[in-house]
Amino acid sequence: MDYKKVSRYVVLGILFFLPVTFLLMLYPATHNYTPLDIVNKSVLDIESFSSNSDAPIQLKEHITVLGFLGNDPKKNSTVALNLKELVYDKFKGFKTFQIVILMPKGTEAAAEKLKNEISSYEDLRFWHFVFAEFNEIQRVYFSLKSKANLNEDLSSNNVFVIDKDLNQRGRLDDRTDNELEKNKPIYGLYAYDCIEVAEIKNKMSDDLRILFTEYRQKRKGEFHSDTRRASDLKEETN
Repeated sequence: MDYKKVSRYVVLGILFFLPVTFLLMLYPATHNYTPLDIVNKSVLDIESFSSNSDAPIQLKEHITVLGFLGNDPKKNSTVALNLKELVYDKFKGFKTFQIVILMPKGTEAAAEKLKNEISSYEDLRFWHFVFAEFNEIQRVYFSLKSKANLNEDLSSNNVFVIDKDLNQRGRLDDRTDNELEKNKPIYGLYAYDCIEVAEIKNKMSDDLRILFTEYRQKRKGEFHSDTRRASDLKEETN
């Protein structure tokens, strides 16, 4: 027996099958992922509000990042800039994606000025400022699940992810691996702080990718995983 030839064929076989095996191991990881949790249902839509766009703006049938910059948006320019550079620029190419900033009526000129400041001559056609009365903005905010209230000027550093069916998305269990090992109490992530760059990069970006993957698989008929609801978590903790 020619052991040199046998050894050569064994090595070639390993070199051929190793990448194939690796790809087969990766396949379930990319298809059986955990979808982004629905943390709240029935977010109020905004189609009756005025905006800086020619067409009416609505949340339904869009994947929306919803924010509140208040009656003096210049004070919250850091929120807007981080949102533009770390979220809008990354996801603007995805179909149905939009950023909607809800602001009080009378701030139209200030909103346009802020938009010009953050645009850097780039296309912001999927970034919309929407204007409403004080109580209307509060009603929309109260329809969201949040750990914090709106500031007195109707602003917040937090933004919210809303899916095409007016469900608020986030994490029902945002514990770290270390916290899970120590069996720490469950806490969720319902909004994303746009002052915290690490939270936008490490959590919000990942969550949006998961949501886009979910809708892409639904279009292809490959989505078979049940999304967890807040009621499921209650059952686990009882």
